[in-house]
Amino acid sequence: MDTTNIKASAVTTDNGIRIGSKDAPVKIVEFMNLRCPFCRQWWEQSASLLDKYVAEGKVERIVKLFDKEKPSLKRGNVIHHHLDYSNPEKTKEDISYFLAHQDEWGNLEEEDIVAYAADKRQLSKQSNEEVAKEVIEEAERANVKLVPSVFIDDNIFDEHISNEALKELIEDKLNR
Repeated sequence: MDTTNIKASAVTTDNGIRIGSKDAPVKIVEFMNLRCPFCRQWWEQSASLLDKYVAEGKVERIVKLFDKEKPSLKRGNVIHHHLDYSNPEKTKEDISYFLAHQDEWGNLEEEDIVAYAADKRQLSKQSNEEVAKEVIEEAERANVKLVPSVFIDDNIFDEHISNEALKELIEDKLNR
């Protein structure tokens, strides 16, 4: 991932789905689209490590569901607008479900995705439009183009980071 044009200083901990304690010393900001197979890879490979740090109150994850116009990712936008941002634990479970089941819903038509979300996760349309707009504007200011794009302060990475390297970044931040 070429990060030379990304402005990490323009990425905030505002908006998004907050998983973990606001008082956690390490903030991880994750721009994701639920239809992206690379986002699935990131989510699944980092889950056990990040869940441990979140449970210990050391990490807060701020997941920014990034609506993309790319045809292969537009279906993820539909799911994004059905998640309840006010219930982060349930939403985390829903994100895990939709990422794990991309092959089931990822090629459905929009109305069929809506039905799938209702049937499988009892979700209905939420009023996430304002947050979605703010995430898009923030991504534009920061020049974030690809998903996943993950930030710990000025460290920028994607799904290719190993759990060992991720742990090292978190531990380094904790020990400062």
